[in-house]
Order: sequence, then C-alpha cells, then structure tokens
Amino acid sequence: MSAESLLAYDLPLFAGVSVDDLAGIPLDITETRLNAWQTLFDQHETSHEIYFLISGALLAVFWTEDGREIVFSRFPEGAYFGELAALDGTARSLAVFAKTDATILSMRQESFLRLFNDVPVIRDRVVRQLVGRIRSLTERNMEMTTLSVEQRVGAYLLRLAAEHGKLASGAVIENAPTHAEIAGSIGANREMVSRSISKLARRGAIRPARQRIEIVDPEILSECVI
Repeated sequence: MSAESLLAYDLPLFAGVSVDDLAGIPLDITETRLNAWQTLFDQHETSHEIYFLISGALLAVFWTEDGREIVFSRFPEGAYFGELAALDGTARSLAVFAKTDATILSMRQESFLRLFNDVPVIRDRVVRQLVGRIRSLTERNMEMTTLSVEQRVGAYLLRLAAEHGKLASGAVIENAPTHAEIAGSIGANREMVSRSISKLARRGAIRPARQRIEIVDPEILSECVI
C-alpha cells in the first residue's frame, strides 16, 4: 500500500503525518473484511501483525481456564490494536472477533516496527496509549476489589458515555453493549448487571432500551458510583 493510500484512511495514529514522513518505509498493509462473529485472531496465537478498524465493531476478550469470557475492549472505528505482540514478538494475550460485519487493515510487524522507530510522532502516540492502558487496568482492578456490582456498572456507563462524548442529560449511546458484554467487562454475571441497570433506571440516572442507553442525569449516575 502506498503512503498516500494509507493516509487517505484518516486514521488517528497518522494524524499530522505526511507522505514525506513515511518515505522509505515499506508499508506492507492489506484490507480485509470480516463477517459478524468471525474471529480475527485467537488468544495465544503467534501472529504479530497490527490492525486498524476501518468500519464495524470488534471485541477483544480473554478466556479463562474454566471457559469464562472477560471482555476487555470494544474498539472504536479508527483504532489500532495488536501492537503488544508486534512489539515484543510474543503470543496474543487476547482474542479478537467481529461483533458486526467489519473492515480492517492488517499491517505486518516489520512495517509497524519501522514506523515506531522512524516516525517520532507515531512512537509517542503508541507509548502514550500503552501508558493510558496501564492506568485504565489499574483503575479497573481497584473497582473490581472495592466497588459493588451496581457501582461498577455505573462506573462503566460513565466511562462509556465519556468515550462517546455523551456525558450529558438526554445524550443517547447507540449500539450500546449488551448486558452480557458489560458483565464480562466488570467481573459480574448478566443477571446482576441487568438488576443494576434496572436500579439505575429507577433512580433516574439512565433510560435503557435495546442496544441504546440514554443518559438521563449524569450527576445521579456519578452519585451511584460513590
């Protein structure tokens, strides 16, 4: 793929990067389409490409030894992922599959490492995202050990609303996670999450519907976490 073609996707990782910045770097990149529920890569797989989500919805999950699914991430369009395996050459720590039909770009490890080493702005963004991920995991670990399920659901919805720019009265989060996805993300079961969401609705914090959540009152939602 040419530098011009890559930059035409307008991916956040390449914001402000010019064709000249990419000169001399081999860009071994292909576009792939996934069907809903198709697996992109499995946990412990030894592939080392990184990926960019162009359209659709993907989930990253961790499978425990007893078969329980823990949801780690829902990737926004434009996001990149898989960089840990590309950076250290080890096996995948999570599995990623398509929740809907999706289009992705696949970049070979060699291309990504050249970008990381030769383009400072890309290296800085990758490092900052990794630091942010560590901070997020620390916060989630604290929530898992100190908050009730209802509080964890409230914290999850606050983060979700903030990430979508919907942390305001009357704002609606479309294509919202299922109760099972939320449960997998916060270390609970679906029934406990459903009860917690019903309680939050009765308190006037949210108005849930199928695949959508309206933020009725952000202050009440915040109070539910305290």
